Order: sequence, then C-alpha cells, then structure tokens
Amino acid sequence: MLCFRSITLPLLPLLLTLSVAHGQVSGSGQTQNSPSAAPIPLDAQRMSKQTRYEIIRDFETQLVYARTSFPMGAKGLQLRQGVVTPNGEDLKEALNLWGPAIKPGDPAHISYVQIKDDHIHFEINGGPVHRKKWYQHIEISGAGGRSATPAPNDPQANPHGSFVNVYFDNYVPEMTAQQLREVLVPVLDFNARNKEQAYLDTMPPKVKEAIQAHHVLVGMNQEMVLHARGKPPKKVREHDGETDYEEWIYGEPPADVDFVRMVGDEVVRVETMKVGGEKIVRTEREVVLPQADKDKEARKEPGERPANAPSLRRPGEDAEGAPKPEGAPSPVHPVAPPDISQPPGNSGPGEMVATRR
Repeated sequence: MLCFRSITLPLLPLLLTLSVAHGQVSGSGQTQNSPSAAPIPLDAQRMSKQTRYEIIRDFETQLVYARTSFPMGAKGLQLRQGVVTPNGEDLKEALNLWGPAIKPGDPAHISYVQIKDDHIHFEINGGPVHRKKWYQHIEISGAGGRSATPAPNDPQANPHGSFVNVYFDNYVPEMTAQQLREVLVPVLDFNARNKEQAYLDTMPPKVKEAIQAHHVLVGMNQEMVLHARGKPPKKVREHDGETDYEEWIYGEPPADVDFVRMVGDEVVRVETMKVGGEKIVRTEREVVLPQADKDKEARKEPGERPANAPSLRRPGEDAEGAPKPEGAPSPVHPVAPPDISQPPGNSGPGEMVATRR
C-alpha cells in the first residue's frame, strides 16, 4: 500500500492538469469559451504557405451550426466585410428556387476549404458538386480495350450541399484560426453547444425569451412554435369565412389547454382555456418578423413578364394560342416581304396573261 501511494502522489498534479485541459477543449479542438481575437490589421501581409496549411487543417471536417440559410446547389453565399449576399428578398428567391441546404440552427459540416487569391472558399455538407474519391480516379483496362471505374462517376450525386466565399481586399491576409472564426460569425456559429442554442442565437431577444419560457407569441412562425412547445399532439383544420386556418392544440383537461391558430406560416390567434374555466384570447401582434412581399406579383403590370420565363412553345413559335391577359393587345403577325424577283405589274408563274401582237 505504501508503495502504491508513493507512485500515485507524484502523478496527481499531472492528472489534474490534464483533466482541466480536457474540460476546456471541445471535441473539435477549440475551447468552449474562446477569447476574442484581435482584429486583422489593415496592413497585414499576404497569408503564408504555412498558415494556409494550418487553416485548412483546423477548419476542414469541423461540425458547426448555421446562423443563416444556405441555398442549395451552385447558388451559395458571399461574405464581405460582415455583409452576407444574397440577403433579403434575393435570398428568399434563391431559397424558393433551389431550396435550402441548411437552415438557421442546423448543424453544418465544413467538408472542404480552399484558399484562393482574394477569398477563402468553404464548402458545406459536401458542397454543390460531388467530389470524386481517390479510388474513383482509377481506371481498369481489360484485354478487349474496355476500361471500367470502380465506382460510378456522377457529378450530381450530391447536389444538396452549399458553400460560402469569404472575400478580402486585394488578397487573403495573414490571420489566426480564431480571427477567421470571428469573420465567419454572420454565417457560422463555432461556439454553440447544440442545435437549440444555435437556433436561439439567431432569434430577436423577445422571441428568444418566449421560446425559452415555452410561450407562444402572436406573430411567430411555425418553426418558432415548434421550438417553443414542440410538435402539437392534435391539429384541426377549419375555415373562417374565406380564410383557411389550422389549430394546434396543446394540453388536455383538467390542465390548461392552448389553441394556437395558424394562417399560413404565422400565428394569428392564441386562446388559452384555464382549469377554472377562464378563457384568455390574444390576437394583437406581439412580435414583428420580416415578411416576404406577398403582393409583389400582384402589383406587376398585366403585360409584364420575366425575360427568362419558361415556355412550352418551340423556338420561333408565336403566342397565338397562349392565354392573354385582359386588355392586352393582340400579337402582330409577321408579314412576308414582297417578292422582288418579278418587276411590278408582272404576274407570277402559272398565270396566263394576254399580250397584244
């Protein structure tokens, strides 16, 4: 026993040091509460080759959380001086056209990092184009001259990823990994411990407090309600006049019962039936979220049509059979040019003409 104690006691300080270090470092190799890094100097030199290797090694294969929506496919995001593009209506149009690859709060896997002259390219969840594995570059030739690859070569095998390009002035400057993380804060969250925390960090303070208190506010969207109360045990679809709505019901008697009315993606009414029979109804908007301009299409002129609008007509066909908006002028049909091979007054071939002898 004395021999065991004599061996163990000198190792205690080393074990304590290792345990503290392990508790401070997360699974991705970064600290949970990373100190703020100094801003990148304006006169910083061009990034060295050694720093490039360190940045790629540090960021590739990291699992982080998204702070904004990433459109799928080749329509990724650009980040320059803290401003993300596309944003606003342009981002909504891209999401409607291509679909979201990642939503705010979703886990994002940095699968590929490429440092170019004036920007750094980060591919998320495999990127927009499927990259070949090393064994997919191998070709096996047989006696008949035919070649075969070990795996199919389909460039669209993984079209669900996205990317973000971080642009700098003139060139990519020298920086640390922590400085680059702070540059990426508008799009990626490196400090969130879970998906719920990452989602809450993207919400306004009032909405964040309501979700944490499991409280539904009039004006929330469906995703916010799901984070606040979870999936509703019961749903009822009804209509009030010409308005269709969906009632999400939480709770059962003898406990309090909440009726959350959804019109489209927005909460318009919250009714609470208390145990004692008291009814509380809230219809005033309690939170204002940025809404898409739903009347944008309705305000267009009757004859307005996008230049690249899809059509089922073949090239060269007119719109004679296409439905026309009310009041729109009828299309003018092209008129064949006159035949100048015959002089004026002369008839064409196949027609008999009397001549004077």
